[in-house]
Amino acid sequence: MAFVVGQSQIQRTMKQVEQLEVLRSAPHYFGLVPPQKILGTENQVVRGEKVTFTIKTYIPDIVIAEANIELENIFDDTNLDFKDELIAACREILQEHKIRKETDEEYSVWCVGNYEGSPDAFLAFSDKIAGFLKSEKLHLDEKEIEKTLEASIKYAQNDLTIVDWDGAFVFEPESQFGPMIELFQLANLQLLRYRILDIELDQRMKRVNQMLKERESKSLSFKSYEVKQAVKELIAMRSASVLEFESTERDIKLIGDWYSARLFDLIAKKFHFDEWRHRIQLKLDAIEDIYSMVAENFNVSLRSRLENIQMIGWLILMIGWFILIIFEFAQFLR
Repeated sequence: MAFVVGQSQIQRTMKQVEQLEVLRSAPHYFGLVPPQKILGTENQVVRGEKVTFTIKTYIPDIVIAEANIELENIFDDTNLDFKDELIAACREILQEHKIRKETDEEYSVWCVGNYEGSPDAFLAFSDKIAGFLKSEKLHLDEKEIEKTLEASIKYAQNDLTIVDWDGAFVFEPESQFGPMIELFQLANLQLLRYRILDIELDQRMKRVNQMLKERESKSLSFKSYEVKQAVKELIAMRSASVLEFESTERDIKLIGDWYSARLFDLIAKKFHFDEWRHRIQLKLDAIEDIYSMVAENFNVSLRSRLENIQMIGWLILMIGWFILIIFEFAQFLR
């Protein structure tokens, strides 16, 4: 199966989707994370095969298009191209929900079930597995294949999950793939949040920096309304960013099931969540510096204005005294 996760420009509330079918009972490791809701299903023919697409949502604005199909031979060389066509079809479906094209996340989960014994027998196709995980048609080096297969986790003797950046292989004899697929979708949701937040921070910082440079190049002082607007934007941006950042962290920490937590930790390492969090934190700190810079420039500008007003006041007072002295002297000469 393959899916694409995107952020919609349409905001939904629980009230708007309360009549929609729940995908399944929320697993206990999701805690307070909103359960997935089904927005609809549709069938399409891709490469002559009937494919079922399920459109789901996380409230308020995350939409997932998921394509499911059973393959006769999961290790067929043509399956990578088939997967790409499924991803493209998912993106077309998401456009009906006004998804931001530049920030969606795609992922594929290759599920193998209904077998007996150990999944190690499937490792005879390790080159195929590694290639599919990386969406790579080239023959990979043995060391690269070995390194790829290292990112795996087992719970029982007859199951195995291998995780990579672009996809995962799940071997489950009872074909109970649902909980793990939801974990992969949740991880892609978190990655999407990080990317969107990172982009928005970049855009806001550039805009405020540009304003500072323009004022400096023109050797002009800040006008009060400009400062108020800039500070207002900075405060609103940082507050929203911190709330989003903490919400993302909270969702991750709510995964309490032992196996699910281990699997999610493996996914998080592959998705480089720690690096994303560090990068975003640095940008939030940079916003503090920009805020201080704006405030300092405003204080200097305000102080200069007050000093100028004071000097003008003294000048007017001196002129008044001078005129009064001249008037009195003229009266004296009379």
